[in-house]
Amino acid sequence: QVQVVESGGGLVQAGGSLRLSCVVSGSIFSINAMGWHRQAPGKQRELVAHITSGGSTNYADSVKGRFTISRGNVKNTVYLQMNSLKPEDTAVYFCNAVVRTPRENSYWGQGTQVTVSS
Repeated sequence: QVQVVESGGGLVQAGGSLRLSCVVSGSIFSINAMGWHRQAPGKQRELVAHITSGGSTNYADSVKGRFTISRGNVKNTVYLQMNSLKPEDTAVYFCNAVVRTPRENSYWGQGTQVTVSS
């Protein structure tokens, strides 16, 4: 069993900041990659940021320069620092982890709501 749990969402004014956290636990061989996705009402889920086990990152164009993804000192943790938030960043944010157990599978958390008011 693998569990993915997000935290840190909330309500913030435009221009503000939030930090999301995600912890992966369970019977894990290794975590190959972790990422954050988001889904706004009426829209498809989209990739926000992604980080590999080697530390390589990539970001959606809409968040480049504002969001930063990082792995914790404990490698089963990933963070998303979100600065200069905009109302269009409002969405449910989901953490995803590609985990070897030893089979490789993709696991999702339940999501955390981020609401940015104008």
